[in-house]
Amino acid sequence: MSKSNPFHLAVPAGDLKSAADFYQNILGCKLGNREEGKWVDVDFWGNELTLHKTEMKLPRERHSVDMGKVPVPHFGVHLKKEVFRKIKENLSKNNIDFLDKPYIRFEGQEEEQETFFIEDPHGNVLELKTFE
Repeated sequence: MSKSNPFHLAVPAGDLKSAADFYQNILGCKLGNREEGKWVDVDFWGNELTLHKTEMKLPRERHSVDMGKVPVPHFGVHLKKEVFRKIKENLSKNNIDFLDKPYIRFEGQEEEQETFFIEDPHGNVLELKTFE
């Protein structure tokens, strides 16, 4: 995959305290600018993810792809193996269930990757992956 410029994504986050705690303490992201009680920026591995306090949740469905049915919408990031493993450990230590458990995709091919899906505290779906 080619290199690209960082992106900005704003999502509904429900309770900002629990959302910020998840992204900072479970995923290991740094928090940035904020307007107390309204929104907070997260350094999502070089991208700007803005969590907005809201009751609204995004609709979700499953979409068929080569490896099965994936949740849509979702967003995610490609991680270095060490970071990917640390996040898996943090999820386990904190009794956070996978929405879709880790699995290998494109096994034996140049694009081989390990991937899994999780939900943040407000139900936003994240796909985290690492490449071989």
